[in-house]
Amino acid sequence: MKKAALLGLFALGCMMASGASSAHTRFGVYIGGPLWIPPPAYYPAPVYYPPPVYVERQAPPVYVEQSPAPENYWYYCQESKGYYPYVQSCPSNWMKVVPNGPGGNQPPPQ
Repeated sequence: MKKAALLGLFALGCMMASGASSAHTRFGVYIGGPLWIPPPAYYPAPVYYPPPVYVERQAPPVYVEQSPAPENYWYYCQESKGYYPYVQSCPSNWMKVVPNGPGGNQPPPQ
């Protein structure tokens, strides 16, 4: 403590002897010549905040359920020798027949 007080008195004496006025800055006090007194320690440290984060809200995706493609088949019964819906039941299995013609949307032959 004594050394700090003596250093301060020495600096004050040097300033008076040289006739230089002290320049107060944020970074300390320049007394003149090679003498400089550091700034007091009560300057608060700068506070840095992170940049704000913005979240863009988007509408949820819309899913449209599509019905499966219609089956374009005719069903033929070999035993009855006819097509569904003209023949309602078949004792054996129905046979899938691909319709002929453009688009295949014609009704089965009778």
